[in-house]
Amino acid sequence: MISRRNIRVKVMQTLYTLASLENGAQGNKEAAARLLNDKLEQALDIFSVSVLFTLRIAQYAETDAQQRSSKYLPTAEDMQVNTNIAANGFVSKMMGNASFKEKIKNDKLERYIDGEWVKKIYQLLTKSDEYLKYIGTETPPPSQEKEIIQYIWEKQVICNEELQSYFTDEWPGWEDDGELIIMLMQNFFKGNSKVNFSNLLSGEKRNYAQELLMAVIEKDGYCMELIEPKLNNWDKDRVALIDLLLLRMGVCEFLYFPTIPTKVTINEYIDIAKQYSTPQSGQFVNGVLDNILKELVKENKIRKTERGNA
Repeated sequence: MISRRNIRVKVMQTLYTLASLENGAQGNKEAAARLLNDKLEQALDIFSVSVLFTLRIAQYAETDAQQRSSKYLPTAEDMQVNTNIAANGFVSKMMGNASFKEKIKNDKLERYIDGEWVKKIYQLLTKSDEYLKYIGTETPPPSQEKEIIQYIWEKQVICNEELQSYFTDEWPGWEDDGELIIMLMQNFFKGNSKVNFSNLLSGEKRNYAQELLMAVIEKDGYCMELIEPKLNNWDKDRVALIDLLLLRMGVCEFLYFPTIPTKVTINEYIDIAKQYSTPQSGQFVNGVLDNILKELVKENKIRKTERGNA
């Protein structure tokens, strides 16, 4: 579910964190490996929390119906709260997903679900045209059942600025990983409810993450020997740290990851530089990596085998 691009970002963030630590810590490979693994697991936890939070909003219909019918003097409206969304087929499949239930239980993710926010978003949801259309359909097809849950996430959760501020304050990693989580949720809704939450990151991609991190740390000196002559009068100390990290990562992919095409490497690091560094970083990273690649090709140092995926 997590792409190689997502992994590159996590490796970059890990290297950036290491660079801010005291001297000596940067070269501690065991500490670096643990840090990267923690960052990956944290992102996967918050993705799982995002799924759970969205489902809890739908399920709140039953709580709302129970509370309103238990009033001392309930109105006719109180006695007729529609709870169809709580029994939504998509919700039922997800809540019955064994790997999802295990993930929530084992990692104690329920602690991140704030009941007041669930209630508040549910109340906003019930006033929306989309919700009224949904409950007005006697037997919604499976596609509509998924669409209303996706609507909750995309229009009621992500578009609520106050709630986003709460996530930033209370969900560890949201500030760094918010965009990644949103992308993972998009992929989640494009797929189906049979997601294996115990294997959100495959062994192959986990290995790629650790191998890329170790390569950048171990080959730091050699990478900088290739990079510094291409900085075109720029002192390396004046180049944005993220740009230098991305250049080192790109060079390592050129040299030590034979299944990743060089064009894919360059394009990926251009995009990451644009998103996470300065406005000029994409062009800068493109120029430097392209020049290094030409030199490595000329010296016959590039060994690529079968085509790999980004």
